Amino acid sequence: MIRANKNRLFHSMFSLYHQRLLRRSFDQIHLYSKGTLPTTPAIYIANHSSWWDGLIFFHLSRTVLPGDLYIMMHESGLKQYPYFKRLGAFSINRNHPKDILQSLQYAQQLLEGGKSVWMFPQGDEFHLEMRPLGFQPGITYVLEHCPHTPVVPISFYYSFGQRKKPEVYIEAGNPLYHHDLPGRSRNEKTAGLEQVCTEQLDELKQLVVTEQFNKFSILL
Repeated sequence: MIRANKNRLFHSMFSLYHQRLLRRSFDQIHLYSKGTLPTTPAIYIANHSSWWDGLIFFHLSRTVLPGDLYIMMHESGLKQYPYFKRLGAFSINRNHPKDILQSLQYAQQLLEGGKSVWMFPQGDEFHLEMRPLGFQPGITYVLEHCPHTPVVPISFYYSFGQRKKPEVYIEAGNPLYHHDLPGRSRNEKTAGLEQVCTEQLDELKQLVVTEQFNKFSILL
């Protein structure tokens, strides 16, 4: 696996480019948070439907998410964009079981070291409207080994509305813990977490479609 290699100078330089890139590409970024985001290390998970997801996460890490954050990224993507490693990305390769285990153990080590970790439980990019989301059990493996670490479900919804450029809508759910998930087996708990995230994503879509924009704050 490819480990993260954060670099503060590169992070600062990339932030300037990143901010201009988002402003050129999106009209606004909106956030609806149901509760208070954790101030301690946490696992953040989200649906994965766009190349932009990682860059939206980076924006969240600079604006509203506390702590030192790292992101799990598919190995092929990290090889294609190796600079993400300097921003806190580390790889996972689902084609090799040993590599999967190494990546999950690395995520566990980061959490135990006081860091936060962002994961995309779907594993790959799928269309925004794809159901079921199809979560992989890796997220539950990490929760099993870090039962006192909260997992925060995040939903991303991209929309073309009445403006020239698209907008991004984000919903942050209430933190959950391993014992909050229904079922006893890893697969049952993974399915329970997937159900929570599916309902939240569908709720977010409904808020956007019915134009309940008063619930959102503007991040960009």
